[in-house]
Amino acid sequence: MSELQNPAQTALPTDGGADAVRAPQPTRVVIGIPTTGRPTILPDTVRAIARQSRLPDLLILSVAGPDDLGDLDIPKLPFPVEVITGPKGATLQRNRMMRILGREDVLLLLDDDFLMEPDYVANTLTVFRENPNVVIATGTVLADGIRGPGYDHREGARLLAEHAQAEKTETLSPKYAGYGCNMALRASVALDEAMLFDEALPLYSWLEDVDFSRRLAAHGDVVKAGHMRGVHLGTKTGRTPGIYLGYSQIANPFYLRRKGTMSRFHAYEMMSRNILSNLMHSLRPPAWADYRGRLKGNLVAIGDVIRGKDSPDRITRLKP
Repeated sequence: MSELQNPAQTALPTDGGADAVRAPQPTRVVIGIPTTGRPTILPDTVRAIARQSRLPDLLILSVAGPDDLGDLDIPKLPFPVEVITGPKGATLQRNRMMRILGREDVLLLLDDDFLMEPDYVANTLTVFRENPNVVIATGTVLADGIRGPGYDHREGARLLAEHAQAEKTETLSPKYAGYGCNMALRASVALDEAMLFDEALPLYSWLEDVDFSRRLAAHGDVVKAGHMRGVHLGTKTGRTPGIYLGYSQIANPFYLRRKGTMSRFHAYEMMSRNILSNLMHSLRPPAWADYRGRLKGNLVAIGDVIRGKDSPDRITRLKP
C-alpha cells in the first residue's frame, strides 16, 4: 500500500447519485486490522483503541494464526472483538473482514501500527452520516514513520499529544485514493457491488488500496478528512524482504494500469519516484530498510516487463 500524491484540488460534487440515495444511514463503525507476524506491535495498538471517545461497535482482527495476537487480552477490551484466521496476505485478510459486514456498517481499515486521536472513530461516523456521497474517507496522517526508521508506541503517543493543539479542520478534500493504513469505506456500496480487494496482489499487496479506491470511486467520492487524524508508526518488524516490495513497485502499477484502476500519470510517476529513491538510498543504505533488495526487485520487474512476463504474483516465486 502507498499514499499517492494529491491531484489538483477540486470541489466535491453535491450529488452522490443513485449509490448515495440507496445507501442506508450508517449506524456502526467496524474497525478492521489485518496483521501477521507482529505480535509485539498489535496489542498496544488495540489497547489504544479503548481511549476513543466513541468506541467501535466491533473490532475484527484478521490474522494468520493465534500467535499473531501476542499478549492481547481480548476479554478485557471494552468493545466486542472477532478474530478471523486464514492464509496471510493483505488482500486475503481484508476480504475475510468484508464478508462479515452489514450494509449499516462503516469499515475503518487500520494498519496494526496506526494510532488514532481520541475522536477519530466519532468523526469517521460523522463524515459518512453527513455526506451520503462519500464512499471512502482517508484520515490525515500527522506523522508517518514509514518514511524513516519508524516510531515505537511511546513515540507515537507523544506525537499525537504534540499535535493535539494544532488547528483541526473538518474540510473534506478530494483524493485519488485512500491510504490503506487508515481508510474507511461505506460497506453498503461495496456489498451492493460485490466489491472485494484484488487477491491477484499477494503478500504485502502493494497498491491494493489504490485499486480498491478507484473501483469504489465509480460509485461516489473518495476524500481526505481533516478531522480524522492519527500517527502511522511505520514499524519495520515483520516486513517482507526488499526484493518483493521492489518487484511490486514496478509490476503492480503496470498491472493496475492494464486493469484501468490507475492512471498512466500516477503509475509512471510512482514507479519513477521509487526507482530513484531506491537507487539513491542503495549507495549508503540505512539499517531499517533493504533498499538494495528493493532496487534488485525493480530491475527484475523491469526485465519481466520488457519480456512481457511481469505479474504481481511473481513475488511468490522470487528468492531473496
